[in-house]
Amino acid sequence: MDMGSAFANINWLSVIVASISSFLVGGIWYGPLFGKAWMVAFGFTETFLRKRSMSKVFGLSLLLAFVAALNLELFIGVDANMSYGLVAGFLAGFGWVATLLGILYLFENRSFKGFLINAGYCIVALTLMGGILGAW
Repeated sequence: MDMGSAFANINWLSVIVASISSFLVGGIWYGPLFGKAWMVAFGFTETFLRKRSMSKVFGLSLLLAFVAALNLELFIGVDANMSYGLVAGFLAGFGWVATLLGILYLFENRSFKGFLINAGYCIVALTLMGGILGAW
């Protein structure tokens, strides 16, 4: 399939829903599930985190999730089903993102616990995104 056909066949609603799902997973992942452990792993304090511009953080996070969902949509294609999307999303999260994060964490001598939290989020978010994209 050529790029023109690939873009013409994008299901924009599924890309938007997949983007939002990633955003929601992040809220749960870095909130009640692993928020405190994430703060400890990276030495963040409540005071430090409150200084961020949350509109900037949330807005840019949603935009980046949209780019990730669009990219995944182009990779899995229009003929994908939910099973294929789930597997493709998992493989993108584990095989590309987590492995490259692992390399960065090794060179930066970062915490293994922090790696597991961040890589785990990427794997779960991309798996869910792939499932959504494949199902529609």
